[in-house]
Amino acid sequence: MGYAMSKLELDPNLRDNRQTSDGAHVRQRHDEDFDIDNEIFYLIRLRSEPSESTRKSTQARRKIPISTVRMLSGREANCSGRGRFSLSDRSYVLGRYLPVNGPWSVDRMDTRAYVSQFSADGTLFIAGFQGSHIRIYDVDNGWKVRKDILAKNLRWTITDTSLAPNQRHLVYASLSPIVNIVNVGTSTTESYANVTDIHDGLDFSLHDDVVYSFNIFSVKFSSDGRELVAGSSDCSIYVYDLEANKLTSRIPAHSSDVNTVTFADDTGHLIYSGSDDNLCKVWDRRCFTTKGQVAGVLTGHLEGVTFIDSRGDGRYFISNGKDQTIKMWDIRKMSSTVNCFRPRISNWDYRYTQYPPDKKYMKHPSDQSLATYRGHSVLRTLIRCYFSPAYSTGQKYIYTGSHDACVYIYDVVSGDQVERLDGHQLAVRDCSWHPYYPMLVSSSWDGRIARWEFSGNGEVSDLIDRSRGPIRSQMFRVMYL
Repeated sequence: MGYAMSKLELDPNLRDNRQTSDGAHVRQRHDEDFDIDNEIFYLIRLRSEPSESTRKSTQARRKIPISTVRMLSGREANCSGRGRFSLSDRSYVLGRYLPVNGPWSVDRMDTRAYVSQFSADGTLFIAGFQGSHIRIYDVDNGWKVRKDILAKNLRWTITDTSLAPNQRHLVYASLSPIVNIVNVGTSTTESYANVTDIHDGLDFSLHDDVVYSFNIFSVKFSSDGRELVAGSSDCSIYVYDLEANKLTSRIPAHSSDVNTVTFADDTGHLIYSGSDDNLCKVWDRRCFTTKGQVAGVLTGHLEGVTFIDSRGDGRYFISNGKDQTIKMWDIRKMSSTVNCFRPRISNWDYRYTQYPPDKKYMKHPSDQSLATYRGHSVLRTLIRCYFSPAYSTGQKYIYTGSHDACVYIYDVVSGDQVERLDGHQLAVRDCSWHPYYPMLVSSSWDGRIARWEFSGNGEVSDLIDRSRGPIRSQMFRVMYL
């Protein structure tokens, strides 16, 4: 997406705004917020730019944009490559077609939507609501509700859900030490606990040194589906062995609530955690001790960490913070100790008041992050952020929900806010980009699950053929061949 040169680009000391074609304000990044020499920026450019063979076949010079039509023509002429796009070619083309048209309603409940995610293959979509319901939608079948789960022993809200890699089981958590697991492969649509389906309760409080209740804020399946990792209000990380049906690890990880945990990659060796103590930490399970020795600490957020998303390579991840920023990290820059000094914002609580405007660009003196992305707002709830899909975009973008009822999309390399999707009435707590198609779904406290797509003409997209499956549009079909 091209823009005229801004004042900030002419003078990096200025902090001004500019607008996209639809009038949305776009904030330019500050140069000091980016470690531009890190290899992640080179890797992302490499994965999201046309390959050398494509440039040769289209006779395009480096750094000169290539049109989609020209790339398709060059592909047909490229006999040596059998007329196929490389991974970077596909990311370059599909990454230009952002899911910005919409929103179109998927569902609406009379309670807040808290969590939502596509399955790994994009065929299912899971949404959890404050009013006890978790719904699983069949994406390729007109978003029909495949499973409507009524949560068991719910406390306040669904705090997190995770679908097993084989898509047979779903776990869900709320403000309690019990994580429930339900078989979602059964034929019944309505899932009532221990009536139509069994909802087994996995008790994370069954260990010797804990005799009190706590809340679970985050829970994730391992890539092999054999384990769960969870973050809790008792400052701990838990690991549960599903095959042995027992808790195997409790690590006193932070000095405040652990709001988010995730596996770094498919090996399951590394775990990332983020907490209200403002720190991101890395844990190597191969070196676990009874005291849970941390592998490293990453300092930079000025307020609590609400969510972490891994790039999946065991090296890079992003985090959303109550200091109204997303930060990107390289774990090779982590330290073994914690630098406790940080600027304090007295009498501020993200649940009740706006972030002080004069603190918006405050920087931690020991910031270890590679990049900082600003523009969205993280207030009242643990808003989530993600890398865009590797398959279709080369993870070129970062996207996040926001308290101002919008979804924000940032360019990873430049830091620019490239889109703001405005269509909800209340905070967008979670959002999910389809792993293969230019489609994004947002879930909001207004109770609405909304779909955004690229259709090219502002009308409802035909990317999903309701009768014969995905990729009906000719343009997008050729991208995948």
